[in-house]
Amino acid sequence: MLCPRRTKHCFLLSLGICTAVYIYLKANIQLYFTAHPKSESSRPFPQYCRPFMPRQGAPWQMRDCLSENYFTTKKPNCSRIAEELHFITAPLSREEEEYPLAFIITIHKELELFMRLLRAIYAPQNVYCIHVDGKASQQYITIVRQLASCFPNVFLATTREKVTYAGFSRLKADLNCMEDLARSSIPWKKVINLCGQDFPVMSNLELVRYLQSKPWNGTNMTPGVKQPSPMKYRTQIQYEEINHSYMAPKGKTYTKGSPPHNLDIYFGTAYYALTRPFVDFVLRSTVAKDLLEWSRDTYSPDEHYWVTLNHLKDVPGSHTRGKWEGNIRAIKWKDQEGTTHKGCKGQYVRDICVFGLADLPWVTAKNSMFANKFERRLFPEAVDCLELWHRQKVLQQADVLIQPEWHLATSKVSNQTLTEPATVDGRG
Repeated sequence: MLCPRRTKHCFLLSLGICTAVYIYLKANIQLYFTAHPKSESSRPFPQYCRPFMPRQGAPWQMRDCLSENYFTTKKPNCSRIAEELHFITAPLSREEEEYPLAFIITIHKELELFMRLLRAIYAPQNVYCIHVDGKASQQYITIVRQLASCFPNVFLATTREKVTYAGFSRLKADLNCMEDLARSSIPWKKVINLCGQDFPVMSNLELVRYLQSKPWNGTNMTPGVKQPSPMKYRTQIQYEEINHSYMAPKGKTYTKGSPPHNLDIYFGTAYYALTRPFVDFVLRSTVAKDLLEWSRDTYSPDEHYWVTLNHLKDVPGSHTRGKWEGNIRAIKWKDQEGTTHKGCKGQYVRDICVFGLADLPWVTAKNSMFANKFERRLFPEAVDCLELWHRQKVLQQADVLIQPEWHLATSKVSNQTLTEPATVDGRG
């Protein structure tokens, strides 16, 4: 025996060594599985995304299990959902933490695309209002509600609309979310509206910096100009929503009166970045409410409502001399082919390009806040690759320790996540 005369001391020494070894092994086993989380991949790594990944030629594997099946095949566990679906759960910089954003997302289809959009833009300091179309199926609504319930800063709009393309209901959907966001305790600085077929190009950090740069620091972004003659038909005759499906003129005899308060009507995009004081103005001002009521039977009122109000003097954050400034969306319009872009590599739908894989170099080079539009049903590879590229950029810019579960892909060789900045080959 090693210590026959000191049995008690020997036992205590051995116990101490065993305890230390147990603690060491437990810590390192735990660390190993934290550093190398079990892959729950539901799809192979798309080889066509290799040009978007940091190390050219390195074998990769997807770690992503986000899909509709995740919610339909089992009951989601909220305590694990952020980790399993690779949501970023901490502010990535002090800049972002001190400038929280609000998002309004209106959706009616492409459920998985919406979930990927939310994951791409999610940050715990921000707040997200989701407006689900009143025509959506109960299963669709249930899945969105399940996902939202797992995050304290994500919620469904209190009031839902049956949205018609180019109808008043589309404008009302945004306003319903604004009512909810105005009551939020999160001190958001600006609100950005999205649809379910958008996807981010800028990181959250880039959004924060862009929205605070000149001339947007404290200013609303509503690209548009005074209503041109070809667009005046939208507000000169009355329109109505037909079966929550499409807009139709009531007839030539149903003409509209002049805008309230002698307002000059402007024409612009339906997308914006608005300050919180401006949102408060919209919700309380008599001028804003009168314009809203006048716009009820116009065509696509969201394309004149925001930009018209933003051109009024003495309105919070107004941009009275603004025109088409504001890099809000990368969109390939069919009538701009040959001027602003070299054609749609995917497919035109309603004269807007649904992006294919070959459109992504143009999208990323343009570096707008967001790109529109995407459809996984038509071109899933475009979403897959842009998502991988965007997440690599987000993590590469972070000022904090990156958690392993925040990565969407891993290297098969090292079984570790790689963090070099992503690149895109080619030009559109």
